[in-house]
Amino acid sequence: MFNIVLVCPRIAQNTGSIGRMCFNAGFTLHIIKPTIFSLGDKAVRRAGLDYWAKLRPVIWENLDEFLSANLAHKERFFLASTKGREPYFKARFQKGDFLFFGSESFGLPQHLMQMQGAQLITIPMKSYGRSLNLATSVGIIAYEALRQNFAEFKS
Repeated sequence: MFNIVLVCPRIAQNTGSIGRMCFNAGFTLHIIKPTIFSLGDKAVRRAGLDYWAKLRPVIWENLDEFLSANLAHKERFFLASTKGREPYFKARFQKGDFLFFGSESFGLPQHLMQMQGAQLITIPMKSYGRSLNLATSVGIIAYEALRQNFAEFKS
């Protein structure tokens, strides 16, 4: 239904938890390397429970490889960042959209956020907040996309 794209995730437990959510929601999980953990890591499997073995994430060697295969869809790229100005709940999500999330340490690469056609979105926070946990952020935005398209989800 939707594509969750993790760009260089750094915490195995977050990736496992996101994978678990993707499996249960029927979303495709794309993981763009490099990661600093093995995707077979015990922490990934523990957080993903038995869903991780069933998930079948799409693994990309780098961002360039992902973009060369998916650039035709860039108007349906939603880039989640604390640097965005448009609240995620104002975005109009459609089946097949790509929801991007950066690494826990560095966020999304600057050149990706400046891509023509892609939409930069954010989760509103108080000014004293720096960021939310990656798995929490993915859940917030992914389930808003699902809410907007719930009739298609049920079928």
